[in-house]
Amino acid sequence: MTETAKRWLGLGALTVVVGFAALNALAFNHAGAMLRFSDGGPRTATPERLGVLARVKVLLAGVNIPRPASHRRPSELAPACRALSVLGPSGITLASWYCDRGLGTPLVILFHGYSAEKSSLLDEARAFLDLGASVMLVDFRGSGGSSESYTTVGVHEAQDVAAALGYAQKELSHGDVFLFGRSMGAAAILRAVHAHAVRPDGVILEAVFDTLLNTVRHRFRAMQVPAFPGAELLVFWGGRQWGFDGFAHNPSDYAASVHCPTLLMHGERDPRVALDEARRVFEAIPGTKELVIFERSGHGSYLSSHPSRWRNAVERFIRRT
Repeated sequence: MTETAKRWLGLGALTVVVGFAALNALAFNHAGAMLRFSDGGPRTATPERLGVLARVKVLLAGVNIPRPASHRRPSELAPACRALSVLGPSGITLASWYCDRGLGTPLVILFHGYSAEKSSLLDEARAFLDLGASVMLVDFRGSGGSSESYTTVGVHEAQDVAAALGYAQKELSHGDVFLFGRSMGAAAILRAVHAHAVRPDGVILEAVFDTLLNTVRHRFRAMQVPAFPGAELLVFWGGRQWGFDGFAHNPSDYAASVHCPTLLMHGERDPRVALDEARRVFEAIPGTKELVIFERSGHGSYLSSHPSRWRNAVERFIRRT
């Protein structure tokens, strides 16, 4: 090999190394921005609403997600509702609202999605109250009135699910206890059953993803940029920053531990979680189960888009269970 060829080969290898290092640095910063909530400023719009220049800016600088907050009051849910504070692991406090419909009534504990807080599920909570159930809405760590300022997309939040259920089973007098979760909340419920041996009487899951890697890949595609290797690097560095293996955060694996009755609901046109991915979670559940698909619905509230069908499915599930 000539000296010139060697120089070009060395230059090429250096370019690859520098490029890979730069890509890892970007992924590290992006993971931090997505998992550590900021103190304020305008929230970055969803990928579908970003223009070309805005997408480039996000790819280079990362997103800004202010800490989810709300000034709503528990009385907005129902006059008799009150605030509760649940002690979670390592001194974490979980802010909750509790509405008691009476001794022996079923209790539904509701868990919100990524970058949201408990008041995002007010409509669903009211619907459960209309069905005669008591309800408890919980802010995950980092959101609403709870302590901390971070999220792990359902990994450590599974401990919050376990803490809330443990509190309800010990301190509140109810018959059956159901867990309701949307997106990240659904993933946290499945992980809580799998990793923390929680035993609810039934679970209701909305828009649950099958693997963290797949849901991150969908966000890259929504930005209209290649998912590989950015999605893999984002999952890797996110896990490294918060002490978990992002590639093992797979609700489709957790589902094998769910033996209680399960209602899984999903939007046919969900851009964040493909229907076949939701089916993969559903098929892995060994217990009694039902799948309800909402046509022309995306990654949002199915109660809002299909109110009658949602209410019928939920009421049938609770009464049957």
